[in-house]
Amino acid sequence: MNRTRIFRDLHSEKNKLLILPNVWDAGGARIVESLGAKAIATTSAGVAWSKGYPDGNLMPARLLLHLAGEIVKAVKIPVSIDFEAGYADKPSAVVENLRPIVASGISGINIEDGTDAPAVLAKKIEAIKKMASLEGVDIFVNARTDVYLQDLVGDDEKVKETLNRAATYQDAGADGLFVPGLTGTSDIAKITKGTGLPVNLMASPELPKADGLAKLNVRRLSAGTAIAQIAYKHLARLAENFLKEGDCGVLSEEAMGYSQLQELFAEKK
Repeated sequence: MNRTRIFRDLHSEKNKLLILPNVWDAGGARIVESLGAKAIATTSAGVAWSKGYPDGNLMPARLLLHLAGEIVKAVKIPVSIDFEAGYADKPSAVVENLRPIVASGISGINIEDGTDAPAVLAKKIEAIKKMASLEGVDIFVNARTDVYLQDLVGDDEKVKETLNRAATYQDAGADGLFVPGLTGTSDIAKITKGTGLPVNLMASPELPKADGLAKLNVRRLSAGTAIAQIAYKHLARLAENFLKEGDCGVLSEEAMGYSQLQELFAEKK
């Protein structure tokens, strides 16, 4: 069974949540795989920061091509790449940005609407699906809507607006619906019931635990930027102490063993 088929099936298991600790490089992907992850997903912010760019559709799309290829080669499980808004406004340019990335062997992408009108993302999805069909490849398109994350409408309109967008994106060919910022159990239940797309949420302390989300028919939970932010906070703390004091003690904190990492990356794929 190919990786994309496996990835699709991971979204269709009732009462079972696909949990994705988003990564930003091949090393992180390999570590997450070794811990039992069923699939790998990137965080756009973490990737952008690791390449020296801010998040927000500003990084050159060509940088994603190399990263996607590295991650696909590093792991045996499906890989989904956060494609932000496609790094372009025109659907034709989005497709040209994505075509070589799809050819690297990825199984899925996230693509977002942000503050654009829903029709803009719908056209991008249609173009992506057409390209994939012509290329003879299968790609799981997870349509992200920022209705909750960016408060695009009033609270009393968010469920309706999200479901309207879900229908638009599904008609365009989307395979999943990502609703970051959605945390209320009542709204979650209404949205999972109101769309035929598997619903993906972004981790938040306000969310129920995994079994509770599964009972609400949520199919996918993403860490988002959280792991990258925590990792960079630790990097800053350790480096600051080492720079200011030459404190070698900070470098003896609990860490993955050198030999453990060597063995992990020496395993043949």
